[in-house]
Amino acid sequence: MKTLIMSTGLRWLWLVMLVLIIDLFSKYCILQNFSLGKTKALLPCLNLHYVRNYGAAFSLFGDCSGWQRWVFASISIGVCGLLLLMMYRMSAKKKIKNIACSLIIGGALGNLYDRIYHGFIIDMIDFYTGVWHFATFNFADCTICFGAILMIFERKRPFKSINY
Repeated sequence: MKTLIMSTGLRWLWLVMLVLIIDLFSKYCILQNFSLGKTKALLPCLNLHYVRNYGAAFSLFGDCSGWQRWVFASISIGVCGLLLLMMYRMSAKKKIKNIACSLIIGGALGNLYDRIYHGFIIDMIDFYTGVWHFATFNFADCTICFGAILMIFERKRPFKSINY
């Protein structure tokens, strides 16, 4: 069993756990030290600002009646399952692809935990310039985006070489 995991992309599951731990810890720190809406300036263009996101990216569908919680949770579970299957079928030597999958899975699990446990996503990173603020996000969102960018730039067809 150990040889099977070490020879496949599942060897990179440690990165999933690292992303998940950092994400959950950052959200725990926000919940312990911030009230909803509280802001703390860190840099001239960066704040910590606690908000709740009941929807998807950019609070899309956030004002709906609650169905979105379970739809987005289901999508997260499906994406994680698909990416785990792809990692299982990939060689551990496909480092960039496995790192990309691991970053996406770790971020998706962090947000999935929030969605199921709290009923909303805890966001806290607020970039801004002047009076314009980008959508507030969290560490999980960063890893999901970075993983997707890695997939796109790794190859034109990121999973072309998976042996099915």
